[in-house]
Amino acid sequence: MTSTTSTPLSAAEKPQAAKRAGGATRTGGSTRRRMRKDLLRSRIAAWSAVVVIGAFGLLPVYWLLATALSTPESTFQFPPKLIPTDLTLSNFTALAENDQLIKYMVNSLIVASITAVLSVVVATYMGYSFSKFRYTGRRSLMHLVLASQMFPQALLLVTLYTVFSSFGMLNTYTALVLSFTTFTMPLCVWMLKGIFDTIPDALLEAASIDGASRWRTLHSIVAPLAAPGMIAAGLFAFVRGWNDFIFALTLADKEKQTLPPGLVSTYIGEFQTAWPQLMAASLVVSIPVVVAFMFLQRYLVGGMTAGSVKS
Repeated sequence: MTSTTSTPLSAAEKPQAAKRAGGATRTGGSTRRRMRKDLLRSRIAAWSAVVVIGAFGLLPVYWLLATALSTPESTFQFPPKLIPTDLTLSNFTALAENDQLIKYMVNSLIVASITAVLSVVVATYMGYSFSKFRYTGRRSLMHLVLASQMFPQALLLVTLYTVFSSFGMLNTYTALVLSFTTFTMPLCVWMLKGIFDTIPDALLEAASIDGASRWRTLHSIVAPLAAPGMIAAGLFAFVRGWNDFIFALTLADKEKQTLPPGLVSTYIGEFQTAWPQLMAASLVVSIPVVVAFMFLQRYLVGGMTAGSVKS
């Protein structure tokens, strides 16, 4: 067995070894300090970007709220005040006294809700067909559905107006729902097709072996797994129906109009615009969409297929 012994350093070599050890310690310390500085700079840059982007996104909301709480006189002051001083709630209390505005909100809720449900139901069957079945013309039909999104919506307004007029459907909820669904359904179809593509075929084969029909497989197995995508598609369709202006203005009269054209006709006149009341109404009518996102946001992310099939 060979033993290894360390040779003691001479008196002349000890200072040199100490210098090398000190240099290595200083090098390691400077490296750590440099890494901490780089980390601090990256954090400062990241938080600066967050603050700038947040201010960019929240400044319009703040200005909306500030204008809604201001008096008409202070609204037109120049230069405008970033922080209003003459605050008032009269713009909000006046909304409760406007029966026509409440009627517009009810119309928006009805039309947007039916649009969301109809879009999700039709898109579910179409998306499932595109994803899990193979038949002649499938790819051409998929491209046709996608190409329908390329046409400007206003371009089809005249055609839709003529069709609805010939069938006596103008000034009805049906005309608004069908026109909104025409533009929400293609995107919903492709959204749900992508969700159905992630569901393993082995799961459908297992259901078929157990005796489940295709309808039972879709309704009892596939639909619950695709629930997050269906909710996301429904929210998209709801917001589309809630925010539409040109179709609701053209295809419906005052009794069936929704909020966007209703707000314009109520607060924007030929010679003046009631900006404080308009901002207050806009803030109030945005609450349903915000509440919907708050309650449904947990369904919008994350897949539900993890662990459904053992590999």
